[in-house]
Amino acid sequence: MKFNRRLLLGTVFTTGAVTAIGFAGLTKPFVQSAHAQSVDLSDINEEPPLGDMVLGKADAPVTIIEYASMTCPHCALFHNEVLPAIKENYIDTGKAKLIFREFPLDKVAYAASMLSRCAGDQAYFPMTDVLFKQQSTWARAEDPRIPLLQISKLAGFTQESFMECLSNKELAAKLNETIKKASEQYGVSGTPAFFINGEKYSGKRTVEGMSEAIESEL
Repeated sequence: MKFNRRLLLGTVFTTGAVTAIGFAGLTKPFVQSAHAQSVDLSDINEEPPLGDMVLGKADAPVTIIEYASMTCPHCALFHNEVLPAIKENYIDTGKAKLIFREFPLDKVAYAASMLSRCAGDQAYFPMTDVLFKQQSTWARAEDPRIPLLQISKLAGFTQESFMECLSNKELAAKLNETIKKASEQYGVSGTPAFFINGEKYSGKRTVEGMSEAIESEL
């Protein structure tokens, strides 16, 4: 999914709930600058405000950092069809670790990312996996809250905790900080975007392509 500046401009996050959907808002919406930015990857391994969600061993020699939007179909394709093989061959064997960073491109993606975070550290990746697998049922729904609530209940949410999560302005603001830094400093302009030991790769990735990139760092 390519970065759509108009999409972010049109995502009206305020200090209250978003009127159209009822999701929590940001105090200061981030809008990517239209001017070219120099890319500085010197601190890309530093954790964002929310902390990093990591699959794999901390001392793995290859670090894969992924920026993804939960409503991005290419991101879902990667997680559903490519990541299982990468996990089996490299992450589970200790050769690589995956750091997943949220880069929501619309208000529904914000909501899904927030719900994964609210699910807790142990349930984060299972929740994220289910959301990607069932993306077609909620990402384009007329009222995404209905299917998102159904999915969230599988992770132990109640309707009350579901709404509390989506009303968490601090959480939404920290997600926005991650987007801002990734876009302005690291040159992330679309999803999925990958950094493998600091080398940037953008767009749809195949098992073969990811494997080749990982092998080159071993």
